[in-house]
Amino acid sequence: MAIGFSTVGAVVVPRHSQNPMGWIFCAVGLLYAAVHFVAEYAIYALLAAPGSLPAGEAATWIFSWLFVPQIGLTGLLLLLFPNGRVQSTRWRWFAWLIVLATPASMVLAALSPGEIVGLEPIHNPFGIEGLPNLYEPVQALMLTLLLVAATSQLVRLRRVRGVEQQQIKWFAYAAVVASSGAILVYVVPVAIGGPWLVLVGYVPFVVGVMSVPISMGIAILRYRLYDIDLLINRTLVYGLLTATLVALYSTGIVLTQRVFVLLTGQQSTLAVVASTLAIAALFNPLRRRIQSFIDRRFYRSKYDAAKTLEAFSAKLRDETDLEALNDDLVVVVRQTMQPAHVSLWLRSDRTATGEKLRNTLHG
Repeated sequence: MAIGFSTVGAVVVPRHSQNPMGWIFCAVGLLYAAVHFVAEYAIYALLAAPGSLPAGEAATWIFSWLFVPQIGLTGLLLLLFPNGRVQSTRWRWFAWLIVLATPASMVLAALSPGEIVGLEPIHNPFGIEGLPNLYEPVQALMLTLLLVAATSQLVRLRRVRGVEQQQIKWFAYAAVVASSGAILVYVVPVAIGGPWLVLVGYVPFVVGVMSVPISMGIAILRYRLYDIDLLINRTLVYGLLTATLVALYSTGIVLTQRVFVLLTGQQSTLAVVASTLAIAALFNPLRRRIQSFIDRRFYRSKYDAAKTLEAFSAKLRDETDLEALNDDLVVVVRQTMQPAHVSLWLRSDRTATGEKLRNTLHG
């Protein structure tokens, strides 16, 4: 996160110096690096090798409150993304809430006694005895503000259109990948007791977390902005295809092994071979069916446009009347492109143009 946010900030600032987003990216990256550094320094100086490094307690105290502006600035970044402005007056008040809650929470965390969340069993060396331990409430408050700020992007996604909608799609895509990986790493293994899922989910989790600043940078710089639709489409298709093939493969092995046990009284490696061959045979047909389902369900307008173009192409091969083709062409453009107005202009030598078009059609 430190490298990702800092790099994106360094790229955005020279190109959009008036936009505060680049500077916030740099500040967030710096805070992520600082929090990580002081945490590791305190662990080494006080736990791993006590007394080997100076100012271990000072590093501990800095860590006790430095995570607060880290989360607060990240929340502001989400509120201002992608154009550097909040979307409405209501969210402007929420931005001020983050601005005011951040320094107040820093003071509460800096003076709280007891163990520091994230550095257990290290205690706050400058905490005031007699005060309650407020690390967990402060952390819960800041994470709640961060979650609400992230939700603002979903609200903005539903209201905006065009370029800004594509920009938010980039962030939403990375956030969904990171959230899916986090569920596989932290939630599912606890619920069903599958430790191997931690290894499976760790890959999309790390990729998603690293993709968050990168996707936001792509959105702000508008680099290949409309490629996100293709990326989402392919992720849906191959994600669903992978899950389906894994389920079919596992089910096929279990059922085939049971058949072998019933027939021969023992298991056989032929079950694995048969399941593998079946999966290989099903790959392309299943991929086409899933692609068609995704297009119909999530990309209906593009699916209808493709079907309209296919029908027009078939008619183009058989139609020889130029006037009829003109009318059909206008209808196809109106249905697929949905412009505000459609006009078709022909050259003055319509006879030569028509004769050439007829010869081309007959050919």
